[in-house]
Amino acid sequence: MSSTPVTWFEISSDRPDEAQRFYADLFGWSFEEQGGPAGSYRQTTAGGERGIGGAIRGTDAGNYAIFYAEVADVAEICRRAEATGGVVVTAPVTTPAGLVRALLRDPSGNLLGVFTPPAGG
Repeated sequence: MSSTPVTWFEISSDRPDEAQRFYADLFGWSFEEQGGPAGSYRQTTAGGERGIGGAIRGTDAGNYAIFYAEVADVAEICRRAEATGGVVVTAPVTTPAGLVRALLRDPSGNLLGVFTPPAGG
């Protein structure tokens, strides 16, 4: 059986304008309104040509859906997130392998992660 790649994410928000501004300011994403029967639906091509990957994390902290964005500087993104209405849930940490990651909440309370891969990886 071949694996199915992850190629989409969806962020639900009761304040879509604020959420759109947050992600545009934080990551430079642009959005296009698509409309829809249930209201606003704004698409972005944030994955670019590289797309996205994923994993399953075993945790007793509860179930959630999340995406991780690869960034050049996790600490800087944390500062920008707070400046644009987000909250840093887990400050930047470096794994033994050299990956730097942090967890954030957007203005709607959605959890998201940011990471920088290890140098040379």
